[in-house]
Amino acid sequence: MLLGRFWNGREFVGIVQGDVVYPIHGTIFQAEFCSPDQYGFNLSELKVLAPCQPGKIICAGLNYRDHADEMGFTYPEEPVLFMKPPSSVIGPCENIIYPSMSKQVDYEAELAVVMKKTARRLKPQQVFEHILGYTCANDVTARDLQKRDGQWTRAKSFDTFAPIGPYVNTELDPANLDIKLYLNGQLKQNSNTGHFIFGIDKLVSFITQVMTLNPGDIIMTGTPSGIGAMLPGDSVRIEIQGIGTLENQVV
Repeated sequence: MLLGRFWNGREFVGIVQGDVVYPIHGTIFQAEFCSPDQYGFNLSELKVLAPCQPGKIICAGLNYRDHADEMGFTYPEEPVLFMKPPSSVIGPCENIIYPSMSKQVDYEAELAVVMKKTARRLKPQQVFEHILGYTCANDVTARDLQKRDGQWTRAKSFDTFAPIGPYVNTELDPANLDIKLYLNGQLKQNSNTGHFIFGIDKLVSFITQVMTLNPGDIIMTGTPSGIGAMLPGDSVRIEIQGIGTLENQVV
């Protein structure tokens, strides 16, 4: 099932089937229990919003073997975690704002996990029953500030630095998904989640030993090799198998 949030004069949650969106009467977390309306809207009539509104965004650094290899880093023995604020979230077709205090802003294509249930101290085998589904994400990073600060909060936290969308796929197997990023139409990142160092079950379980995850919280699962810089005027497009396309402009 593909789920999303939409606007046509009012905000609503809908099930996406081809080019048609069928509204449901409830939240995105209630979709599996709700019957969709008989009549739908054409996608062309709607503004596609970020599919959820997370209370927090937890990110994994260095979670692809190919990315660790390109950086010359040894594989971490446990997940490396950092956070982005909810205020950094934007949806499809919204603009990424290039901050004046940075001279190098990079793209990072990522698979994002969307939580469905409150989760605390989960065992790996309990993880998937707590997940709503998966969406595309761009962990936009002011790389020069990251290097200057020695920690990642400022570099990761600017408004508009967490594009997500377009939809949440509730039925994917996240262990073998193609993930691609195009900058101005040119392929820059091309990998597969089979290159994860820590799979979704181990990653989410590890995070829940540290903090409680709530419905709507997002986990960005790391980026593959091929990261690079964006400039104002650029278009960045992320495609993940089974989810769709997340495209944003840099301004």
